[in-house]
Amino acid sequence: MAKQDYYELLGVEKTATDVEIKKAYRALAMKYHPDRNPGDKEAELKFKEVTEAYEILKDGQKRAAYDRYGHAAFSQGAGAGGFGGGFGGFNFDFGGNAGGFGSIFEDIFSEFMGGAAGRGRAQQSAGRRGADIRYDLEITLEEAFAGLKKEIEIQTAVQCDECGGSGTEKGSKAETCDMCHGTGRVRRQAGFFIEERPCPTCHGTGQVIKNPCKKCKGTGKVSQKKTLEINIPAGIDSDNRMRLSGQGEAGANGGPNGDLYIFVHVKPHPIFKRDGADLHCDIPVSMTTAALGGTIEIPCIDGTKEKVTVSAGTQTGEEVRLRKKGMSVLQSKSVGDLFVRFKVETPTKLTAKQKELLKQFDAESADNSPESAGFFEKLKDMLKKAG
Repeated sequence: MAKQDYYELLGVEKTATDVEIKKAYRALAMKYHPDRNPGDKEAELKFKEVTEAYEILKDGQKRAAYDRYGHAAFSQGAGAGGFGGGFGGFNFDFGGNAGGFGSIFEDIFSEFMGGAAGRGRAQQSAGRRGADIRYDLEITLEEAFAGLKKEIEIQTAVQCDECGGSGTEKGSKAETCDMCHGTGRVRRQAGFFIEERPCPTCHGTGQVIKNPCKKCKGTGKVSQKKTLEINIPAGIDSDNRMRLSGQGEAGANGGPNGDLYIFVHVKPHPIFKRDGADLHCDIPVSMTTAALGGTIEIPCIDGTKEKVTVSAGTQTGEEVRLRKKGMSVLQSKSVGDLFVRFKVETPTKLTAKQKELLKQFDAESADNSPESAGFFEKLKDMLKKAG
């Protein structure tokens, strides 16, 4: 397949100036660069083709040979006058010549990095945000219902008062890093690409501290215990967390503090089980109260007591609902409900007289257990069919 004319590839006239050729290539390289077209083989091929064209036309000698002999000037075995090697044999100039490939490629790379190459010095002077802190807080269900103010103590990094956060000894200051020249970043060329990473000497700060502060050892921060009073809102649950802005570790180079995240854990309750805004509890009821009916008093999460009526003939598992006796709803005035489930207790350790009375009761209770009677009737039917 015949190669496309280099001038046509770049979309310029044969009389184009070096500036026009560079401008045309730059636009096409930005369009077809592999980083902007991941996985696109056609774009990758196009990028190689326009790069090959630019490599020839940017060089005065190569351009003159191409204008005279065309692609044959660079084919294998082109003789002494040929340049040889095809695209794969080109020795790209990354030396930073004013009109060279290295210069334009760095311009392109800078745009891919969002202009980072041109802003390196400005970035290093900007402060870095401090780290966030996690604090786990355990509270009771009653505290989660009512909300509370609570003092907590955290271990955090605060700005060093000896050096004011600079990390340098009094009377000295940080110096510009010789390796990255204050940008905080270093580059390494790998084939067509330029890899940028934090400077290993200054760790991305752009500055080197030669006389570190003795108290903070050059970090600009010291570890310290801090007491905070926090407000736990009513209705909070174990799935919720709280963020206290600016209460994390101190930033570096004047950067903002991190945040404090409080993860709340509500302890299990001995009586109540929580389901969102609702509460559930099992209440034991004596056999006689369940049979005859009566009233029992139960505690509520808000500290009050509520009287609950037990209907005559109550069975285990039956429930009553007490409205607005459940949990507070977070950031709302609403309150959930309390569901009370009865558990009928069978008496144990009976006296002889109690046993006799129960036998008499049982002898006269043929029609008092409708569920049992119905169950045994169904069981008889099953046995008949099986026989």
